[in-house]
Amino acid sequence: MPNSIANRLATFVERLLGAPLPVAVRAWDGERVGPEGPTVVLKNRRALRRLLYAPGELGLARAYVSGDLDVEGDLTEGFRRIWALTRAGELRRVQLAPRDWAGAAGLAARLGVLGLPPKPPAEEARLTGVLHSLRRDRSAIAHHYDLSNAFYQLLLDDSMAYSSGYWTSDEPGYGLAQAQHDKLELICRKLGLRPGMRLLDVGCGWGSLLVHAAKHHGVHAVGVTLSAEQVQHVRGRLKQHDLEDRVEVRQQDYRELTDAPFDAVASVEMGEHVGEENYPTYANTLFRMLNPAGRLVLQQMSRGRAGDTAPGGGAFIERYIAPDMTMRPLSRTLGHLETAGFEIRDVHALREHYVTTVREWAETLEFHWAEAVALVGEAEARVWRLYLVGGALAFEENRMGVDQVLAVRPLDTGGSGMPATREWA
Repeated sequence: MPNSIANRLATFVERLLGAPLPVAVRAWDGERVGPEGPTVVLKNRRALRRLLYAPGELGLARAYVSGDLDVEGDLTEGFRRIWALTRAGELRRVQLAPRDWAGAAGLAARLGVLGLPPKPPAEEARLTGVLHSLRRDRSAIAHHYDLSNAFYQLLLDDSMAYSSGYWTSDEPGYGLAQAQHDKLELICRKLGLRPGMRLLDVGCGWGSLLVHAAKHHGVHAVGVTLSAEQVQHVRGRLKQHDLEDRVEVRQQDYRELTDAPFDAVASVEMGEHVGEENYPTYANTLFRMLNPAGRLVLQQMSRGRAGDTAPGGGAFIERYIAPDMTMRPLSRTLGHLETAGFEIRDVHALREHYVTTVREWAETLEFHWAEAVALVGEAEARVWRLYLVGGALAFEENRMGVDQVLAVRPLDTGGSGMPATREWA
């Protein structure tokens, strides 16, 4: 119907975007307009009010998380269509000129959606204090990692590895748990771990690497994290595996580390939380904690040119998932490490491995949806649905990457202590 709510919205949005609607829209009056496939469902006028006050990604996220907006059909396909148009240059950035604001206000008035801005969902992060101060970093980590140990146990495999797996087989029966085991083993091989060595894990998460390295390689290990929930979980795992005499976990910031030296250091997908200004301190700390000829394995997400405009991953990620996160191009990370004194020995791209990993998590979330909602609430579960679907697509389309960097603290003579050939697959 020409005068339906959906049709009037579509006409305005297509003019604003400079392109046809990539997905269909159905408004609260039941009328649908747009192409076949995924359909954005505006359940009430408040959904439009959220978009009026926060046009673009943030308004859409708030409307979806709150339940004012829903998506019928394949959410991944909906994201894929939007990004395809963006890459082709057919979508302009949503920047409302005065004429657009006037048109939006007029349409909003006719549709009866004018009013005060809706309160953002409670799941949105609200940090205070100086950026990347100790107190603010603790709050940022708590927002994401202290959500619920039970929720992460539902989502992850038994190792509780919350980072990209390493998929070494496509044989039936090979799944996420084995891919995470193979990733942990790969890190240990790269570090050259042997019985009796001291390992430091900076940002140890729920202890997957600590437990694996101690059980299978006989090391003594220290793990640090800012998450109180993670510390509690790791201590339980150490008791379960009878590793309390060989592994220590602390709620501690990397800037507070003093007990060098270690024979090997790992930091798996923690450097994204450090921030650009503090990264030299982080790199210098990793270097300082190592013995000469000691090895570092750094696994870290990256962003290319898009990272210059959205280093935190965009409005949704920055508000709901990882506030204050910074992802930089790989070359910039390598520069920081070299400036700190490291010699870069190997760079291993794992981007495609993350696509499979995140999709496994997303399938687990959908399979256990009712349990997830019972643990964290429907709004938080919707946050994670958006996060996982969008994240897998970002790695698939090379808008984000993840790499394992192997570096060494050289000897005073310049030697590396490294073998002439690689010792890992």
